[in-house]
Amino acid sequence: MPDHATRPAPDLESVHRQLAEHYATLSPQLKRAASYVLEHPTEMAFQSVRKTAQAASVTPSTLVRLAKRLGFESYESFREVFQSAVQAAPVELSGRASRLKQQVRNPQEALFVEVGDAAFDNIGRLFTTDNQARVQDAAERILAARRVAVIGFRDTFACAYHFAYVGRIAMPDVTLIRGQEGGLLTELAPFDEQDVVVAFGFEPYCAETVKALEIARANGVQAIVVTDTLRSPLVPGASVTFTVANATPHFFPSLLSAITLSEAILAECVAVGPDQLVDNVASFERRMRQLGAYVDVD
Repeated sequence: MPDHATRPAPDLESVHRQLAEHYATLSPQLKRAASYVLEHPTEMAFQSVRKTAQAASVTPSTLVRLAKRLGFESYESFREVFQSAVQAAPVELSGRASRLKQQVRNPQEALFVEVGDAAFDNIGRLFTTDNQARVQDAAERILAARRVAVIGFRDTFACAYHFAYVGRIAMPDVTLIRGQEGGLLTELAPFDEQDVVVAFGFEPYCAETVKALEIARANGVQAIVVTDTLRSPLVPGASVTFTVANATPHFFPSLLSAITLSEAILAECVAVGPDQLVDNVASFERRMRQLGAYVDVD
């Protein structure tokens, strides 16, 4: 991390990136403070240092030390970054779920509505100005790449498969990495600095995904990461990082936001990419119909 003489990080994105990159090297107390900072940007903007310290279960001096480790002269100048970053609230889709919840009075239906409430809230948090810029950045990198590898194991395999299957329709050089039968290294070997890897991973983080990213980064591959927090082991070294909400009453993290983000990135690719991508989609559809893959409904 920078020393005291280093110019303070100019925006929230760079502060979060520094914390994510160096999280593993922090002391236990600084790590606890960093976790709170990463996960509660709004509270950081408005709470006093004492209230923040209490919420993070650290001392105020720990927060001050963290700010200085990042190059800030004081905690107040550190907090100003969060205050400046406070923007308009995300799309209020969650309000629709709240209204729906008020309409339901049957206790047997409460869990069903609660799942819907969480789903709307997760999607609402996805559509922010910052994420729009990241989607554009990710699409530009994908379009400029020679090849695109897509990684996601265990629970996030569904995300990786969806991204690779839909992406390959428009961009034939998109490849799903399966890592079966010990073939992970072999599958990733052809990818280098001309290529991009798109990786999905939520807590509990899959060891195979972390290993795959390590291999890709060692080969110079740019990484676009979709995860749940900047403390994720998938974040260090990533060129573009998306942190998506995945809360749900269900016993496993929700994939809804990650799937929706995939659709947004791939839509951006087709929208700003060459006309050949549209031709590829038309060719795919024509070939599928010729093969009888679709059933027409009169």
